[in-house]
Amino acid sequence: MTLVRAKKHLGQHFLTDKNIATKIVDSLRPENRYQQVLEVGPGMGILSDVLLERTAAYEVSLIDIDTESYEFLQKKYPKLGSKLINADFLELDFAARFTGPLGIIGNFPYNISSQILFKVLDNRQQAVEVVGMFQKEVAERCAAKAGSKEYGILSVFLQAYYKVEYLFTVKAGVFNPPPKVLSAVIRLTRNEVTQLDCDEKLFWQVVKAGFNQRRKTLRNALSSLINKEKMTEEPLLDLRAERLTVGDFVRITQMITAGR
Repeated sequence: MTLVRAKKHLGQHFLTDKNIATKIVDSLRPENRYQQVLEVGPGMGILSDVLLERTAAYEVSLIDIDTESYEFLQKKYPKLGSKLINADFLELDFAARFTGPLGIIGNFPYNISSQILFKVLDNRQQAVEVVGMFQKEVAERCAAKAGSKEYGILSVFLQAYYKVEYLFTVKAGVFNPPPKVLSAVIRLTRNEVTQLDCDEKLFWQVVKAGFNQRRKTLRNALSSLINKEKMTEEPLLDLRAERLTVGDFVRITQMITAGR
C-alpha cells in the first residue's frame, strides 16, 4: 500500500511509535460517559489501529481533510464505511453526525490546534472528553494555572468547562517528519458546569479584553466594559488578568452586569 505524504500546509507529522499510540489511546476513559470516539487527522492510522482493536468499548469514527489519507484509510479499513469521513473537522456538524456524548482523540495538526480547541468548546455539551497531542507550548498553556506566565485566554476558557491534565511529553523523533518542537499529550474531561453563573457572552469578552492587554490592571484593560463609579472598591480590578481564576472572572462578569 502506497504511503501517504506528509503535507506541510496541513501541519502533518505522522506518529510512528506504536507504544506512544497505545499510551495515548489508553488515556481515553469512556466508562459510562460515552460510547463513541472520533479520531481527528488519522493520517496513516497508527492511532486508528489501536482504537479499532477496542470496538467492544466504543464505536470509532475517523475524520481527515486530506483526500490522500482518506483514500489510504479506505483501503486499510474497508469495513469502516461511512464512519470514515473526508471532511474538515472545523466544519463538522457534531449534532448531525453523532447522537449523544463523544470522546475525541488525535495527533492534532499544530498549525490549527487553537482552532480545534475552540471547536471543542463550541461543542462542549457533546465533547465530554478529549485526548490529544499538541505542541508542548500549547499543551502547557491549556493546563496552566492562574499566576503562571503560560496562563491565558485558552487556559481560562478550557478550564471553565473542562478539567485539563498534562499527561506526558513526546520527543520529536517518534514522528515522520519530526517537528522542530517538543509535543505533549493532554486530556480534557468535561466538568459539571452546564452554564457559567454569569452572562457567558460577556464572560468571554471580559477574559479576552483582560488578556489582550495583559500588562495592564483589569481596571484599565476593562475600562470600556466596567462602570467605574460602581466598581471603585473592587480589589480584583487592581490585578492583572493572569492572576485571576475562572471563578474570579465569573465574579467580575457578574459585577459588570449588575453595574449596568
